Amino acid sequence: MDSRQLEYFVAVAEELSFTRAAQRLFTVQSTVSAAVRALETDLKTTLFDRSTRRVALSAAGQALLPEAKAALEALDRARSAVEEASTGLRGNVRIGTLARLNLVNMAELLGAFHRKYPLVEVQVATSPTGSTGLADDVRHGRLDVALLGLPKPEMGGLDVRDIATVPFVALLPASHPLAGRTRHTKPYGTPGVRLEELAGERFVDMPPGFGNRKMVDRAFDTIGMPRRIQVEVPELTTIPDYVRVGLGVAVVPDLELAEEPDVAKVPIKGTDLTWTLSVATAAGRRPSRAVTALLDLIGESTRPYF
Repeated sequence: MDSRQLEYFVAVAEELSFTRAAQRLFTVQSTVSAAVRALETDLKTTLFDRSTRRVALSAAGQALLPEAKAALEALDRARSAVEEASTGLRGNVRIGTLARLNLVNMAELLGAFHRKYPLVEVQVATSPTGSTGLADDVRHGRLDVALLGLPKPEMGGLDVRDIATVPFVALLPASHPLAGRTRHTKPYGTPGVRLEELAGERFVDMPPGFGNRKMVDRAFDTIGMPRRIQVEVPELTTIPDYVRVGLGVAVVPDLELAEEPDVAKVPIKGTDLTWTLSVATAAGRRPSRAVTALLDLIGESTRPYF
C-alpha cells in the first residue's frame, strides 16, 4: 500500500466514477483502475462494487475511506512541515469564487498571498452553477476552499465562516410606479417596497444554482407568492441592463452595483432578507498549511459594507 494508491482510491470513492477520478487527478482511467486493483490485492478485499451502470463503495471501502483520508492528510502535513522549515511554505491551493465579487478584492488578496508565499501555487475557479456548484466542489475535494453565498441549511458538509452580510434591494425601471420609494415621500412613508408588492412582476435573476436566487425564491415561496422569472443571466452585474430596458424587475444583493440612470434601487422592507458571503472548507478535513495561510488573509481583504 502506498500513498498514490490511497489517493486514487479516495478520488474514486468521492467521485463514484473511475472516469471522473482520472479527470480530477489528470491521469488516464487505466492508471486509476490499476492502482485500485493493486490496493485491493494488497488488502485482500474488494473496495468497490462495480457494475456497468454504477460504482459504489463496499463495506470494506467505507471502512477504509476515513482512514485513507486521514493518512493522506497526515502525510501532506508532514511533507509541508519539512518543506516549510527548509525552503518556505509550499503546496497548492484551489480556491473557488463567484464572478466579479466586489466584497473581496481577489486580486489584492491573491497578490498579497503570492508575495508572502511565492512557492505556493494558487488555482482560481468559478462554477457555472454558482455557490451550489462551488459548495459541491469543496465537499468532493475538487476545491480546497471557496467563497460562496448559500442559505445555511444548504451548507451541510462544510466548515463555514461568515465574512460579510449585505441587504437585498429591488431594482426597478425608473418609469415603474414604485420607483419613487427610494426616499421618504408621501404617501409612501418609510422608503422601500414589500415583496408582496413585487410578486406579480416579471423578474430578471440569475440561474437557480446561485445562492442569491435561492434566497429570493425561498422568500417569495414563504409568502405564498412564487415569482415568474422572465430573464436569467449568469452575472449579477448585467441584471440592471435588463431592468433598465423594461424586461423585468429584480431583487438582488446590494453588492456595489454600478449606478444606472434609468434604474431605481429601492430598499426591501417588511423582511430581513440578506445575503451572506462565507468562506468554506470541507468539514472533517483539516486544511493544509497553505490553505490555512490563505484563510488567514481573506478576512483582511474583505471590503466592509456601509
